[in-house]
Amino acid sequence: MISANDFIPSKYTHSVESGFFQWSAPSNIALVKYWGKKDNQIPANPSVSFTLNNCKTITKLAFAKKENQGSFSFDLLFEGQSKEDFKPKIQKFLERIEIYLPFLKDYHFTIDTENTFPHSSGIASSASGMAALAMNLMSLEKALNPEMTDDYFFQKASLLARLGSGSACRSVKGKVVVWGNQKNIPASSDLFGVEFPHAIHENFTNYQDTILLVDKGEKQVSSTVGHDLMHEHPFAERRFSQAHENLDHLITIFENGDLDAFIKIVESEALTLHAMMMTSMPYFILMKPNTLQIINAIWKFRKETKIPVCFTLDAGANVHVLYPENTSEKVLQFIKDELVGYCQNGQYICDRIGNGAVLI
Repeated sequence: MISANDFIPSKYTHSVESGFFQWSAPSNIALVKYWGKKDNQIPANPSVSFTLNNCKTITKLAFAKKENQGSFSFDLLFEGQSKEDFKPKIQKFLERIEIYLPFLKDYHFTIDTENTFPHSSGIASSASGMAALAMNLMSLEKALNPEMTDDYFFQKASLLARLGSGSACRSVKGKVVVWGNQKNIPASSDLFGVEFPHAIHENFTNYQDTILLVDKGEKQVSSTVGHDLMHEHPFAERRFSQAHENLDHLITIFENGDLDAFIKIVESEALTLHAMMMTSMPYFILMKPNTLQIINAIWKFRKETKIPVCFTLDAGANVHVLYPENTSEKVLQFIKDELVGYCQNGQYICDRIGNGAVLI
């Protein structure tokens, strides 16, 4: 069994003075949610997600050797502007991963990053952002150690991304990604995300996700605070068991293409996530009135048309509308006719399943 210590390098065979890499990494949307974590960003329960295609972070990492190797040294640009308030998070990330990348203090880094979607709007920007940064850092490590295998490269990138933002480990590879130990999924791990290893029915090929931007403001409660509230949560243990059960059900559903069963699991998971927030202490509600209006409209539309469209939510007010590609025309018309009015400034993003991080 792979342990975290397997990712601590012994020595590097090459040296690199300066250069840059650029990667894009997508956001992802969890179908079975992870909520609650142990030390070192280890999930309290396994999760599975669709990797998205259009909602992504593009990060360029420039690096140059420096003489003073006593501390981390980096500049951070977000959409071309210096972004001081992001720096503490990057500093903490570098401190967490230094044991795995011992070269970090040898270089001055310039991290230049941008999103294709609104930052901190309930679309997982920390997931795509940390995944893109991890990919760049692994490209530098591969330059220092060219014999590195692809398997090691992607596993370690996912492990590093996890230490920046838990769900970021699901943004490295694959259309469908599992993170967390799950007995019926070979090679699943708490340390990194793995591509879903079982057959996936054609019903789920190129699955669509239209994200309705109900509220583009900063989240009222950070995910870190929310996860921490699971430690004393009265329903935590049952919730963790439920996640394992739902993931087992999804293995069968992905194989047989049962869209009705898929909808039940996915919507139940979304509502359960928000139920855990509403029943923690302190309690909080991240849905907005328009979130509920959209959910009710989707239920009504599905009942009347028998079109297998459903919703999921992350820890925020925005609604991800999920549907098979062959229903796109009708669902998009429904969104334009009935749901756009509930979005902030009428904004929504059309997305679909993607393939993970890409070197640019």
